[in-house]
Amino acid sequence: MNADKRICGRLPGSDFVELAVEIFGMLADATRVRMILALREAGELSVNDLAEIVEKPAASVSQHLAKLRLARIVSTRQEGTRVFYKLANEHASQLVRDAIFQAEHSLGGTPPHHHADAVKLQESLSADA
Repeated sequence: MNADKRICGRLPGSDFVELAVEIFGMLADATRVRMILALREAGELSVNDLAEIVEKPAASVSQHLAKLRLARIVSTRQEGTRVFYKLANEHASQLVRDAIFQAEHSLGGTPPHHHADAVKLQESLSADA
């Protein structure tokens, strides 16, 4: 049995594990996490708009975006001289969301995301009644 090649409910290949570690490394930066959250919310933003939202210099945001683009976490669209960035897919956004939820759990008590789920469930149950 080759444990490195297991897929679907089993351990993924070691190449995927190494790439996953690189992705976590890309996301291990507060500015990049804020940028991903901003792109998740807005859908698409220019460097200057993103810089304003995350309260960092445009040059710094541009460097972060270049790294995220190389990692295929963001993609671009050019309109004239302006370049717009968006998330390449939903997975980086989901990783950031889950990391924030895990952080909420570390604070103790019932995390805010569980409060929201409880409210949605209660509304759903009320609508069915």
